[in-house]
Amino acid sequence: MAEEYRIALVDDPDDSALTAVGHGIRDYNEQQAGNNDYQRLCLFLYAPDHTVVGGLRGATYWGWLYVDLLWVAERVRGRGYGHRLLTLAEHEARQRGAKYAYLDTFSFQAPDFYRQHGYEVFGELRDFPQGSTRYFLKKQL
Repeated sequence: MAEEYRIALVDDPDDSALTAVGHGIRDYNEQQAGNNDYQRLCLFLYAPDHTVVGGLRGATYWGWLYVDLLWVAERVRGRGYGHRLLTLAEHEARQRGAKYAYLDTFSFQAPDFYRQHGYEVFGELRDFPQGSTRYFLKKQL
């Protein structure tokens, strides 16, 4: 008799379930495309009182920089910190051997900021969220 498999919707999964899925896809990808040399890349902007008022979270792998999040608190925007965070991330990515970068942003966030830094749109999802556009951008480093 064949075993019964089941699918369950889990709102708050435990770490072991998340790890199993993450490691499963990582192992499969490595079999198909080789070692990705994954490394996190995190930069933080600290205020004088040591609170985080900005930062960039990303990673490098397979010769690419992925910028997952870039945020600067409203009270310090317009002072060049976003530019410096992105420039430092790209520099570090080059040091790690990355040749390209990619990210996504929304129309209500900062697509022009990234375009000014040499990123070009290669895809978009309209009405994500309703009335806005989600842009996917890339750049040769």
